[in-house]
Amino acid sequence: MAVKAAKISVYAWEGTDKKGTKMTGELSGQNPALIKAQLRKQGINPGKVRKKSASIFSFGKRIKAQDISLFTRQMATMMKAGVPLLQSFDIIGEGFDNPAMRKLVDEVKQEVAAGNSFAASLRKKPQYFDELYCNLVDAGEQAGALDTLLDRVATYKEKSEQLKAKIKKAMTYPLAVVFVAIIVTGILLVKVVPQFKTVFSGFGAELPSFTLMVIGLSEFMQEWWWVMLGALIAAIFGFRRAMKKSQPFRDRMDTWLLKLPLVGALMYKSAVARYARTLSTTFAAGVPLVDALESVAGATGNIVFKRAVLRIKQDVSTGMQLNFAMRTSGVFPNMAIQMAAIGEESGALDDMLDKVASFYEDEVDNMVDNLTSLMEPFIMVVLGVVVGGLVVAMYLPIFQLGSAI
Repeated sequence: MAVKAAKISVYAWEGTDKKGTKMTGELSGQNPALIKAQLRKQGINPGKVRKKSASIFSFGKRIKAQDISLFTRQMATMMKAGVPLLQSFDIIGEGFDNPAMRKLVDEVKQEVAAGNSFAASLRKKPQYFDELYCNLVDAGEQAGALDTLLDRVATYKEKSEQLKAKIKKAMTYPLAVVFVAIIVTGILLVKVVPQFKTVFSGFGAELPSFTLMVIGLSEFMQEWWWVMLGALIAAIFGFRRAMKKSQPFRDRMDTWLLKLPLVGALMYKSAVARYARTLSTTFAAGVPLVDALESVAGATGNIVFKRAVLRIKQDVSTGMQLNFAMRTSGVFPNMAIQMAAIGEESGALDDMLDKVASFYEDEVDNMVDNLTSLMEPFIMVVLGVVVGGLVVAMYLPIFQLGSAI
């Protein structure tokens, strides 16, 4: 029968040291009595110990990938400094402002304290620590080089998050501007155009076709705006749900994104960078190449590359060289294939793949900057045509009336 773990909470304490100096701080524990015991071990005479209430701003705060990356880097630092594993959990957990992250660190600590290995404890939290992460930690524990492996995992997580942030940066700006343009256009059609329509009704003259078209669009928006808004919200909700629940839909999106101009090249290079970075990290950790490719397939972030890597794994398992298998897949660029070939011949495959990853990460960074620079004038043109077209449509009858007079 499983014993339910005691709930871990954060307590604020006040006390005095051996010289009588007042001190305050925070500690994580199961109850105030254990907190006082911890303080006495540190030579502090405890006074008030009270449970810290959760801030309304931290309520419901989720654990982000950046939190896991920071946790990994801090664990690597603690291990290299020779700090015992359980004590490292205490130090790191207290440093997080996010209550959910503190709770996660405490739960992992409890599992390790109960006799489980670090990797086995992490595997009980698959929503935060994927199979690749756990396998690398497991390899580090078995080899007696946990500090080195944690450092590699931390570097891998940091590089991966930086790559994701760059892609989000490239996508967010144009989407935000297009969204604002839709809102502004909707307001003009629903609120502004009807005012001009009232003015035009007193002209007693035939209106230009362009103006009539805009007025017709305005009337449609006034009558059916709620349907349009509902359809937009339903489309966004449906898209998010399909991306979350439907694997075939995600696969089609991955394939389609690679075919888009500009964006496709960005997604392609980011997938190559993830492939090289993940394979370099796992291979350097001593994981056999065939087993490493299994983990790499799921880390590329794109179904086209996932299928290609799985084919490469099958080819490599039959004795084919990695660089030749990469070439026959028809997915990877020549530069990556040549670097893999050099790495295999020189026995430094992990170093060569690391260089490939760094090269394509820099390429993604440059593409993001260039894409942002290219999108700015394009977006200004689109906004000018849409908003300027509405303004011209409304003032065109006035201009014609002036010329007739």
